[in-house]
Amino acid sequence: MTELISESGSTQLAKLLAEMNGQGNFPIAVITDIEGFPIAWAALPDQDPDLQSAVVALIQKTAIQVRQQLGMARMDEISVYDREGQRLVCRPFEANQHQLILAVLVPDKRQAYRRLTNKAIRSIQKIWKL
Repeated sequence: MTELISESGSTQLAKLLAEMNGQGNFPIAVITDIEGFPIAWAALPDQDPDLQSAVVALIQKTAIQVRQQLGMARMDEISVYDREGQRLVCRPFEANQHQLILAVLVPDKRQAYRRLTNKAIRSIQKIWKL
């Protein structure tokens, strides 16, 4: 952890995402702000972080409308599945009073991701405080 402190915040976040992707076999992970602006990402060469960020922004806007119209509490997770079981998981969270979203592409419907994304969110929150 000492070597991470000397690196820039975005470098730390990108390394954290790359490590999470490796552990979870995720092809791409992106951290965005609430508007979908990409802050950090880690992706395989065939993945487009800008495209994923745009999709995350669209999902977030839809979630806000659903929450407002149905009177639901703040979302914990939003997932979009395709027919083959691949899913895009969006995990809204707060770090140092900033609303952020961790979006991860999970390639297999039977694949676990929650523990890894929880761990990543806690680490992001620690990095964001530095």
